[in-house]
Amino acid sequence: MSGVLDSVNQRTQLVGQNRLELLLFKLNGRQRFGINVFKVREVLQCPSLTAIPKQNAMIRGVAYIRGQTIPIIDLGMAIGGKKCEDLTTAFIIIAEYNRSVQGFLVASVERIVNTNWDLIMPPPKGTGRASYLTAVTKFEEELVEILDVEKILDEISPIKAEVSENLASSLDMSDQEQSDKIIFIADDSAVARNQVKKALTALGMNIESAKNGKEALDRLKELAEETGDITDKVGVIVSDIEMPEMDGYTLTAEIKNTPELQNLKVVLHTSLSGVFNQAMVKKVGADDFIAKFHPDELASAVQKWFGK
Repeated sequence: MSGVLDSVNQRTQLVGQNRLELLLFKLNGRQRFGINVFKVREVLQCPSLTAIPKQNAMIRGVAYIRGQTIPIIDLGMAIGGKKCEDLTTAFIIIAEYNRSVQGFLVASVERIVNTNWDLIMPPPKGTGRASYLTAVTKFEEELVEILDVEKILDEISPIKAEVSENLASSLDMSDQEQSDKIIFIADDSAVARNQVKKALTALGMNIESAKNGKEALDRLKELAEETGDITDKVGVIVSDIEMPEMDGYTLTAEIKNTPELQNLKVVLHTSLSGVFNQAMVKKVGADDFIAKFHPDELASAVQKWFGK
């Protein structure tokens, strides 16, 4: 386990090369799951948990870790499965999503694997857990499922997606000269896409979305073919970073290196945070970086860059 923890702290050089590292874990069975190492702060054996009265059943309690009280979510229960019965052998994955820190209770943690985003594929349709997946990949000839953590967190504790009334009154852009342009969204999480759409509805603009970077890039090129310059059709793109097939960093670099797309303003909108990611934003040429999820900040950023 110490090797896993050391690796979590050392992986920074792969981002921006359409590569990632997944921390593999299991819940209640043989199925492997994965979480991006960049989301992980720490992995440790499950400590003593303190129950909270009238709390969501999926939150098994809170743990006091390094001076911080952290809610511990049973991932097995969260995706409709069995709860983790034996806490003495379980682990928690401490991760940061949407500007908050959570602990995810899992049965076991295996190892970290290095892979490419183009090997991370959208989830198959018709599977029982499909609604809780954002992507799948293969490791050692076995399927690895990547969970839609944003969906899980939204079901446990929904966040407000609409902008504040004061801001909304000053943001309407529908009567501006460029009101025929669209706002483009790229995000692999259906919940996240809907949250972004709700936040940007206050702008009064048309919105189009894609489920990953490759789909977004292909669509942007299609739109650009009509006039030769994407900015005639799209005012700004809001893109997640973690997406199957092509991540947001690679998408941004492709946009900035393609003549008919390079004038498009790119706002990266992600639950990944930290100084390193700010450096990557500059490296790939993104115009802005907004941490998920604050609707007022997102809407203000889109208004700032729209059509510039």
